[in-house]
Amino acid sequence: MTTYNDKSQHSLGDHAARQLANATKTVPQLSSISPRWLTQLLQWIPVEAGIYRVNQVCNTEDIQVACTQRDEATLPQTFVNYDSQPREYFLNGVSTVLDIHTRVADLYSSPHDQIKEQLRLTIETIKERQESELINNPEYGLLASVADQQRLSTLHGAPTPDDLDDLLRLVWKEPGFFLAHPHAIAAFGRECTRRGVPPPTVSLFGSQFITWRGVPLIPTNKIPVEDGKTKILLLRVGEKRQGIVGLFQPGLAGEQSPGLSVRFMGINRNAIASYLISLYCSLAVLTEDALAVLDDVEVDKYHDYPTNYR
Repeated sequence: MTTYNDKSQHSLGDHAARQLANATKTVPQLSSISPRWLTQLLQWIPVEAGIYRVNQVCNTEDIQVACTQRDEATLPQTFVNYDSQPREYFLNGVSTVLDIHTRVADLYSSPHDQIKEQLRLTIETIKERQESELINNPEYGLLASVADQQRLSTLHGAPTPDDLDDLLRLVWKEPGFFLAHPHAIAAFGRECTRRGVPPPTVSLFGSQFITWRGVPLIPTNKIPVEDGKTKILLLRVGEKRQGIVGLFQPGLAGEQSPGLSVRFMGINRNAIASYLISLYCSLAVLTEDALAVLDDVEVDKYHDYPTNYR
């Protein structure tokens, strides 16, 4: 007579049982997605025909006014002159064509719609590239738009409270926020702790940010780190503050969000459906004192942190 001491042979095993179970599935996770705080903190201005002209006063020092005395009859005469060749900003396009086979969309769209997820992930990648262009574009990006007199170099290697105070000296009219790589913010935090002045925090968008003199330090991974060095920017934002503004084209065909459009291009003979995804944007610095940069900020001399969106 044969006996079985292994009770698992008389019950359904886990592996076999899973064949009848429905797994709960997530949407695709894309590790390159970041919060993109910069695009949320900028004021966005709609432009006509993709052109934004920044008019400037060119005789600032010659505008005369006076406080007259009671017996004084003569008033100064003056006028305000404008730059005859103002700078014009043109919108820059970030675009791609998404291809997906109709068979895939037809057969494999439950529980998650394949076309919807493909579009979502592609749009997220385009928006990541948008933030990189706002910082690194050689024509209009923040790093290329800093005036010479608004540039500083750190004296101590790692960013210190003194360095950020110097930036605030340059952008003293309603400074909005510092913009820095997360490693630069960590290095600044270490310096503050070493000096016994830990920076306070502030809550924005449901997240915590450290501050200096009440101005938040906003992280972005789009500022390059090369040879262990990076930069820290300080911005004033808003059109009324004569600061920095983002630009977008309104009223696009297939508009999904400001400046972003998705257009169906049709299905070819191979049953491939194509979608054109385009985002048009730019950035303008209205006055030179709205932007300053701290150069040669040391974060980690042993590693590089290249950006993926240049």
